[in-house]
Amino acid sequence: MSTASPQEPGAPPIESIDQLTAYLEAGSKPKSEWRIGTEHEKFVYCRTSLKPVGYEGETGIRAILEEMSRRSGWSLIVENGLPIGLRGDGATVSLEPGGQFELSGAPLENIHQTCEEVHAHLALVKDVAGPTGVSFFGMGFAPTWTLAEMPRMPKPRYDIMRRYMPKVGRLGLDMMHRTCTVQVNLDFSDEADMAAKFRVGLALQPIATALFANSSLVEGKPVGWASWRAKVWTDTDPDRTGLLDFVFEPGFGFERYAEYILDVPMYFVRRNGRYIDAAGQSFRDFLAGRLPALPGERPTIGDWEDHLSTAFPEVRMKRFLEMRGADGGPWARICALPAFWVGLLYDETALAAAWDIAKGWSREERERLRVDAAHYGLRAKIGSRTVQDVAKEALAIAREGLKRRARANWQGADESIFLDTFCEIAESGVTLGEATARRFVEELKGDARALLAEASY
Repeated sequence: MSTASPQEPGAPPIESIDQLTAYLEAGSKPKSEWRIGTEHEKFVYCRTSLKPVGYEGETGIRAILEEMSRRSGWSLIVENGLPIGLRGDGATVSLEPGGQFELSGAPLENIHQTCEEVHAHLALVKDVAGPTGVSFFGMGFAPTWTLAEMPRMPKPRYDIMRRYMPKVGRLGLDMMHRTCTVQVNLDFSDEADMAAKFRVGLALQPIATALFANSSLVEGKPVGWASWRAKVWTDTDPDRTGLLDFVFEPGFGFERYAEYILDVPMYFVRRNGRYIDAAGQSFRDFLAGRLPALPGERPTIGDWEDHLSTAFPEVRMKRFLEMRGADGGPWARICALPAFWVGLLYDETALAAAWDIAKGWSREERERLRVDAAHYGLRAKIGSRTVQDVAKEALAIAREGLKRRARANWQGADESIFLDTFCEIAESGVTLGEATARRFVEELKGDARALLAEASY
């Protein structure tokens, strides 16, 4: 949930659904212009109290944002007079509902650049927060904190979501406040390329969930799931989450996705710097000038951009595709996620081979795999195969795809080096979350201070 772009004042209203489809299609780019945008979230905590850090106070999140702005030269993003993010160098820093910090990285040409961006960002937050007794760590779910302990960030859209979430799922507030993810945003050349990448991305998203699973502790106890974060998403809001079966149907394209988004219930409308509560209302009614929250008004393209950001399927389309299935984790894993998906989706041979893995899976198998991969990690099964076997095959395909891209760093190494940590996990069959939960109980003897120290950047 990144920071919203400013609304364009005086923008004309949308005249037809065709404009919505054309907006998505305008994201098409020639291969030479494809870029990689990596987003990652992390928890913020006080090393003395071991509790999450709130917004206000000398060592609070507001103070951290303001000091980061001073040191980096990035401009503060202000809402209702309060800093809620940073913008600079083609990237943004935003706040998730429970105070999680998110870096939405710039669109970069290769993963070596992505890793440099991640390094610079994490070095800055450590330099700013470290001396104050505050640290950051990456996991898919807050391992020791209750929902009641999580702070609330002062963003009006989150207030609207907090009121709405309990009406549509049991775990929506947990998703907002106690989860962290890593995702990668990728381009497409045209409608056919978009559809091919979307299908592979959705089908193999549970494989990424298993490989990146890192949330097996909840409120200080093993919960029996490899990725509790992924479990949370299965009980958040069925109207805006999931695997989107229609993507696998013949003829899928921009228009069909626009129709889907039109039927996702709204959260809000922004007008004159204010968020107007439209939770549960229909964008189709908005198009017809019948939105109860704004009777007589019709939406602009800015409203459509906002609405696109309120759907949360496992792969989401804006003017690019977002791969959304991975838990937050250690520094090296942030660079591994774009390596996995770029290797599979940015090389034609790899894309075809990846689809060969999944094209025979039925709707029922895909849906079951989504849950089983979250529950059992690499021990889950799809048909006669284990997820561990599928993951090994997918990683091998991704590695070859990256080698064919041949984007080398200054030492001559290509992007496939970023997959090494996951090849080790795939060989072991044990996810990081499962290993961490076992170590927490057996070796750390439930010592939360040691757990958070080991997980900190």
